[in-house]
Amino acid sequence: MSERLPTGFIARWHYALKPGSWSKLFVPAFFGQCLGAAHLRRFDLVCLAAGMALTFLMLAFVVLMNDFADREVDAIKRRMFPQGCSPKTIPDGILPASRVLLGGLLAGAAALGLGFYSEGWLNRPQAGLATALALGVFVAYSLPPLRLNYRGGGELLEGLGVGFALPWLQAYLQGGLGAFDLGWMPRAWPVLFGLVLLAFASAVGSGLSDEVSDRKGGKRTFTTMLGNPGARRLCELLVALAAGAWLMAGFFAEHVPLVVTLVPVLMLLYRLRQLWAASTDAVTNAFPAQAHYKNILHRAIGGSVELLGVSLFLERAFFS
Repeated sequence: MSERLPTGFIARWHYALKPGSWSKLFVPAFFGQCLGAAHLRRFDLVCLAAGMALTFLMLAFVVLMNDFADREVDAIKRRMFPQGCSPKTIPDGILPASRVLLGGLLAGAAALGLGFYSEGWLNRPQAGLATALALGVFVAYSLPPLRLNYRGGGELLEGLGVGFALPWLQAYLQGGLGAFDLGWMPRAWPVLFGLVLLAFASAVGSGLSDEVSDRKGGKRTFTTMLGNPGARRLCELLVALAAGAWLMAGFFAEHVPLVVTLVPVLMLLYRLRQLWAASTDAVTNAFPAQAHYKNILHRAIGGSVELLGVSLFLERAFFS
């Protein structure tokens, strides 16, 4: 591949942290903040800043530890498709494995530290344990002994971690809801079902471009198990189910007005039509077409989730 490798300390770490993927965590984190703010009927900017800082530290932990755990499979992909995929942090020597591991561990420790510090700083007495549990989901994803991303459960775990654990933690930081008592969920909690489905779809879609190398490296994902067509059909089904889950929440959930869910649902359905149109070209090893397919999927998730979160907050703050 003709792409030049980054040089210099900042450029190398910037590349390793993959800023193009940050929306996968920041969007559901902001959604959780909106749920917590809806409970308060206002945004606490200090809690918002703390939540976003914690999200960045968790993201750095996840990205770097995944690169460390996947370094062998990444090397296989680079050997198989030197012109078809972007450079990989460790196999291409952008950063050595030892530094990636150290950076990931430091980010995880800093996230835990911020979580426990927030107990007193933000008066959130369960923030430390909640942060540890959220990080534990991501540990189980890539690291021994569970390493579910290699055993066929990684995408499901990512759906729960990104679609439920992260926004739940953020709702607690913003709204001060009791994380482990009877009031541990935000009032609009039924919308999290749809978010879990969308995070699951995003995780399945991310594996499309790694199908051949993951299979050769012994990694079990939904794409390696179902094949490329099956994985694409699953992504599209999950988006449709998410739209249905939000619609049902609008009809039946006490604190989720139907008028708030309608536009995000329509946005998902519009993007679903685009996914279907792009799906036929996103076959195995068609990397540009797969990138286009995943871009539509991520835009569907990002736009609809942000709109729903902001709408829930505004409705609660100004119209309830």
